[in-house]
Amino acid sequence: MMRDYVTVSGTLRRLGLAAMLATASIPSSGAAMADAPAAVSLTPAQASLVARARALGATDIATKPAPGGGFILDGKLAGRQFAVAFPPNWNKGALLYVHGYSTPGTPVAVLDDPLAKGTGANGVLLDAYNDGYAAGHSAYDKAGMGVQTATENTLRLRDFLTTLGTRRTLLTGTSMGGNIVLSLIEQHPRAFAGAMTSCGVTDGWESLFGQLIDMRAAYNLLTRDTPYALPGEHDLTKSALPTEPPAGDKTNAEAFRWGQIIRIASPVLALFKAADADPKGREARIVQQIAAISGFEAEPASFAFPLVTATLGEDDLRTTLGGDIYGNVGKIYAAPAFTAEEAIAFNRDVQRIAADPRAVANARRWHQATGRFTVPLVTLHNRIDSLVPYAQSQALGRIVARAGNQRLLVQYTVPGVKAPLPVPGGVQGYTHCGFTPEQSAGTWQALRDWVEKGRRPAADAVR
Repeated sequence: MMRDYVTVSGTLRRLGLAAMLATASIPSSGAAMADAPAAVSLTPAQASLVARARALGATDIATKPAPGGGFILDGKLAGRQFAVAFPPNWNKGALLYVHGYSTPGTPVAVLDDPLAKGTGANGVLLDAYNDGYAAGHSAYDKAGMGVQTATENTLRLRDFLTTLGTRRTLLTGTSMGGNIVLSLIEQHPRAFAGAMTSCGVTDGWESLFGQLIDMRAAYNLLTRDTPYALPGEHDLTKSALPTEPPAGDKTNAEAFRWGQIIRIASPVLALFKAADADPKGREARIVQQIAAISGFEAEPASFAFPLVTATLGEDDLRTTLGGDIYGNVGKIYAAPAFTAEEAIAFNRDVQRIAADPRAVANARRWHQATGRFTVPLVTLHNRIDSLVPYAQSQALGRIVARAGNQRLLVQYTVPGVKAPLPVPGGVQGYTHCGFTPEQSAGTWQALRDWVEKGRRPAADAVR
């Protein structure tokens, strides 16, 4: 599965363009031409930096002005697009952002202005730029599950910036980007000086996809033969619907993906409408049962977003990791809203799938948190998040404690935020990554002071 202030409406759109874990890469609004002439009058020092970038192998270089006399360097490294904004008072530090999950089929390009709204960084890149840090991001090789490619491409950009003169590189990531942050600081302990995550998958993929797949399994069974059943394929090992137009279909690809999201979300929202109309009726009981089985909140966004991710991303997940990373063979499901007979029937009839050991191993490498990092880490999470549950933040705290590494972790929790969903009827739901600009800026300031001054952030630095 962000913007400077994420509403459910913004999250639903990102799920249309870039489903989960946060969170999308947005196609570049101005693709750079190969070695295009500079679009800004550069100072001698800036021109020297661009020349060095070219000498180091960067291609498709273009420049544009940035606030206060800085400039943005766009280009490619080993064929992968990147964009970095250098402030006029560059302090030789850098902050790199890793974005969240994007719906399979979404273009992989990132914004060619990393300071613009729309990167998903919640304004933190601009905050860092204003503090004298170069601020940027790299495209991934693929949409969907992209922890490995994001780790590799971001590390390549980090090494490039180090050769250009960066002395200290920090990291920030949202949603899936939080998992990428853990992958980078745990697998490359000397590459970064500190990191922060927001609404991140900071435990790992087995736990999160366990919840997502359990929700899909429960939803499929409990809404079977009702008007609320999901469209398309119901097999848990397959995506419900394609995310790219079929060959010969001239439908705009983005519009096609958005249409598929709406197809998944519509019966879910209809279920909640019926449940609200009769709080003691069948639909309300179905909602309570699914919520208890999956661990998500019993509210519209916390069903719609996970189901969109689980139903449209399964094929990509299996292809990327080599199979299913979660299995429910032998699991006994229970829910307070089940009668004894319903519990027996559910456990008898729910689809069972087995985890593939190779896929599990890949998911653990890319990436199950170990808690064994060597630099300061600051995390931010909503108490209720509709896509990446607060349980991910809690799990990281336990993992770090088991590793005896609490001195390097500070975690902030803020209330969940509700906002209208972009559908008729005034439906509201909890956001994914629902942070105010002040909360995001405060998290950045906490990390910056910790790294620069060695001062551990106060427990109440972010509220």
